[in-house]
Amino acid sequence: MGHNHSHSHETTMGSRLLMAMAINLLIPAAQIAGGIVAGSVALISDAVHNLGDFASLVVAYGAHRAGRRGPSLRHSFGLQRMEILAAVINSALLGGAALFIATEALDRLANPQPIRLGIVAWLALAGLAGNGLSAWLLHRDSARNLNARGAFLHMVGDTLTSAAVLTGALVMRVADMPWLDPALSLAIVAYIAWNAVLLLKEATHVLMNGTPRGLDLEKVRADMEAVDGVLSVHYLHAWAMGGCSVAMTGHVVVTDQMVSATEQLARTLGDRLLDGFGIDHPVFQFETRVCGQGELLCQMTSCEQEH
Repeated sequence: MGHNHSHSHETTMGSRLLMAMAINLLIPAAQIAGGIVAGSVALISDAVHNLGDFASLVVAYGAHRAGRRGPSLRHSFGLQRMEILAAVINSALLGGAALFIATEALDRLANPQPIRLGIVAWLALAGLAGNGLSAWLLHRDSARNLNARGAFLHMVGDTLTSAAVLTGALVMRVADMPWLDPALSLAIVAYIAWNAVLLLKEATHVLMNGTPRGLDLEKVRADMEAVDGVLSVHYLHAWAMGGCSVAMTGHVVVTDQMVSATEQLARTLGDRLLDGFGIDHPVFQFETRVCGQGELLCQMTSCEQEH
């Protein structure tokens, strides 16, 4: 049996998350106040969405802090999945926010009201700058950390949303289109709802111990079997523990040898899995013959079948 740990993270990731949190708290507060004064539902809907992303940043920061605590006797994998549970809650909150915004926008479509376009344009421009800065802050970490990647994608979406509100304000300065503001709100609702569904789907996949997205177990087995000393590989399990950490277990068939002789082979396999597939927590069961049917996946039996 062997395993390899790679828990190296940029020490500044927490600081960048805190800066993004501050930006995404100040801007929505200004947008909500300005949206009420200006009478812009699109601006308020953009702010509500930004507050949802502020919550996602809080979750990301909390998960980052919790993940650094390490495992305990009660939580042998640590607390990395706290962010997954919070993502389920956040998806429900996003759905509620989308419903509220849609109701307000439909009412405004039925009863158009004048909008102070100057306030809307300036606040949308501020949101565009702030969200763009937040996306830039999180871009580097998003390349290697799933937690940061989700927050980064939210910031990119916010940047595009602020651009849409700004565009609407500029268009309405030269054209009498009072319906454009609530119409943009409904477009933002569609964006929020779509992302809420994707967030819930991804969180559920992780909680169900699904194979991480983009990881091909057939290719993993072929890569492992290409290593000298490995006769065959079967019964692979791979799952995301939360954040960017991926665990895997597998049965590795080798020639009959001393247990100590498998230590170097375990290190070689661990390095290949980390470099080629991002698997940082592999555990191997070395065997001298194939157990069961020797298939890629283990046909696990249920408790009812066992009894």
